[in-house]
This record gives sequence, structure tokens and C-alpha cells, in this order.
Amino acid sequence: MISRIDLRGDALPEGPALRDLLPRADFDVSAALEKVRPICEAVHHRGDAALIDFAEKFDGVRLDQVKVPAEALEKALAELDPAVRAALEESIRRARLVHREQRRTTHTTQVVAGGSVTEKWVPVDRVGLYAPGGRSVYPSSVIMNVVPAQEAGVESIALASPAQAEFGGLPHPTILAACALLGVDEVYAAGGATAVAMFAYGTESCPPANMVTGPGNIWVAAAKRYFTGKIGIDAEAGPTEIAVLADATADPVHVASDLISQAEHDPLAAAVLVTDSVELADAVEKELEPQVAATKHIEDRIVPALKGRQSAIVLVDGVDEGLKVVDAYGAEHLEIQTADAAAVADRVRNAGAIFIGPWAPVSLGDYAAGSNHVLPTGGCACHSSGLSVQSFLRGIHIVDYTKDALAEVARHVVTLAEAEDLPAHGAAIKARFVGDEQVSRGWKVPESK
Repeated sequence: MISRIDLRGDALPEGPALRDLLPRADFDVSAALEKVRPICEAVHHRGDAALIDFAEKFDGVRLDQVKVPAEALEKALAELDPAVRAALEESIRRARLVHREQRRTTHTTQVVAGGSVTEKWVPVDRVGLYAPGGRSVYPSSVIMNVVPAQEAGVESIALASPAQAEFGGLPHPTILAACALLGVDEVYAAGGATAVAMFAYGTESCPPANMVTGPGNIWVAAAKRYFTGKIGIDAEAGPTEIAVLADATADPVHVASDLISQAEHDPLAAAVLVTDSVELADAVEKELEPQVAATKHIEDRIVPALKGRQSAIVLVDGVDEGLKVVDAYGAEHLEIQTADAAAVADRVRNAGAIFIGPWAPVSLGDYAAGSNHVLPTGGCACHSSGLSVQSFLRGIHIVDYTKDALAEVARHVVTLAEAEDLPAHGAAIKARFVGDEQVSRGWKVPESK
């Protein structure tokens, strides 16, 4: 059901050579880009009418309007299963606890007497958030996008999720209920690239946004790439991934269940076990069979995901080699199920989120750990972070110098300006000290002998 890659015996290669040996899904955003281009431009030129046409084409329902009426949000919340509501409320509470602590504060550095640089953090004015609605419904993604934006202080928050024919063209009612719980009252029935284009360009019903965040399929990723530079994005998210670094102390029942938990997202989902224990590898492989047979979404998601080229059991010589492998892989979700798991986890450099030991499975992080589940995929954890309050903040430097403080450093500014052949930069300094011999004495760069 799952392939093996044996990296034992020889020294592991470094950098790209090691990455090339590891499993990864085919996810060609560049090819998808050309297909989303006309969709995005249709939304640009035709606005809501294009969104309505695309909803009919892609979602199988003809909309009367794209914006979700307020009464639909209220109705969805009123009819929400009490147990689901309680779970969503607890997820929101825990996410707020974690994300509230991320808020940065204004800080002033006194560089010299009379000269300071202050860094203040300002939220983006308006964000468009995306909650997928294809194979599954993701109210948890509503929480993971909305909470950090709210805690950052974003004043204008809109959310889009695909129209559902089953619900009369509205997004899934649990998505709407989650929005209502969070106080988000601007919601649109728009999916995939059309939703990103709606937020980027704006339409008759939806003002343009400064930034778009949220997970999605390859069409969402391609649209984000298309608009990079026009709007801010969180990441070009690819198929979900789990990597488990485990040794002989791990429980194969736990490991198998966690691999399956991510495989049920999508046939391109990646499930990777890295271990130095052949016995554990054998036990996990044996355990996969009955667990897969007992669950849902077997043929359309789980089996293709586990059998795909993106999933594998990787055998290594020891935990040290396993750490090199998982750092090269840079998993979206990384579980550490080894002896002294916390110490091993502390040595990891590349991962979207790390889950320590047998009682912190990825599923916990998906819903109620308090962490964010919008995370870098495709190896991007080596340079990118998951969604956080910081994602929605901009740092602005405020420079405040007195005349004396500028005079003290003026000669250095002039020297560097002339070294870069930008004399007007230096002249802007000199103009402030015309006739001041004490300052201008240092402006001439001595000729080299």
C-alpha cells in the first residue's frame, strides 16, 4: 500500500541531492497559471456577472447574487448542531489564546542622543480569506484565517467559500455558522481562482482587498501566483503533508492512524514515515491495511494518496540521519515519535509545525491545539512560516533625528553616497549645513595615494 525508500548504509547526500531522493507530489502551479489567467481577467472585466457564470460552470448552481445575505448567516448559526457549535467555540477560544500572544508592540531604539528609530506594527486595511469547499467542508480553516486577522487588528475582513448546489448556491452552512460565531458578516459564494480574483480586483459587490490568505487547490495557488505583487498572499499552498520521524519506541497503531488522517484529505496528500526501525516499518505497513479498510474515503482519496509517489516509508540508519531527512523534506506537519521526543524536536530546523510525542497528533493541531493549521507545504518550510498574527501586520520604521544627531553622522552619509556615485543623496545632507564649517570639514573623502 505504501512504497519504501532505503537510505541506510551510505552517507546521506547534502542539500538538493537529498531532497531529490524524497517523495513529493506533482504540483505544477506554472501549468495551472495559464488556465487561471483568463478566469481572473474575466472577473476583472465582468465582475459579479463572471463570478455567477463561473459558479454555474464549476459548482453547478446559478446564483442570484454572490454576497451571502445576513439572514443566511444567522440561520446557519441557529441551526448548527450544538455539539459542533461547542467544538467550534472551543477551537476559537484556544486559537485566540495563542494568537493574541503573537501581537507585536511598538519599539523605539535610541541610536544616538537625539536620534531614534521606532518600529510600529500596522495591520493591513482589508483582507480576503478563503475557506475551501470541494471534497470536504473546512470550518476549521475559517477559524485559522479569521482569528489571526482579528487579533492583528484588521478592520475589514471578508471570506469566500465555493457555492454549493446542495444548499441553494450558498457556501456550506457550517462555514456560514463559523463566520457568524467569529463576527464575520461579509461572506461570498465564490470558489477557487474566481474568489482570489474577486478579492484582487474587486467587483460590484466586493471591494478589493490588500491581501488574500487561506488554503486551497492548485487553482487557488495559481491565482495567488498570478496576483503576486498586486496583493499580498500567505503562500502558494500545495497538497497537505505529514512526516513522522519515529524509532522503535513508537506505537505502530498511532503512526498508521496519523498517516491515514492526512491521506484522507486528497489523493495528492503526502504521508511519509522516516524511521531507523525496520520492525516499526513492518508493523506500520501491516497496521495500515485494517485501518484503511475501516475508514471512509478509501478509493477516492486514502489509497491513491498512500500509493502515490508522494508517500513512502523512508529507512535511515539512526535518528540523527532521520533528522537530516526531515529537515531536507521540510514537512507541513512533522510528528516526532521517538525516545526523548522533545529533545529531538528541538533539533528540527525545517517544519511548518512540530508535534511532540504520542499525545500530540496532527489532528489536534488541525482543530484544537491553539496552533494554526495554515502552514507551508512543498518544502517551503525551509524559508516560510505558517499563518499568524504577524502575517497581517506591516512593520514601519519611523526615523526621528535632531540637527545635532544628523550633524554627527553627516560625513558618513556623504561618504557613502559618493562611494555609490549618488551625489544628490549627499547633497541632500549638505544642504542642511551650508556654512557650517565644523560639519562640512568631514565631507571630503581623502584621495588615495
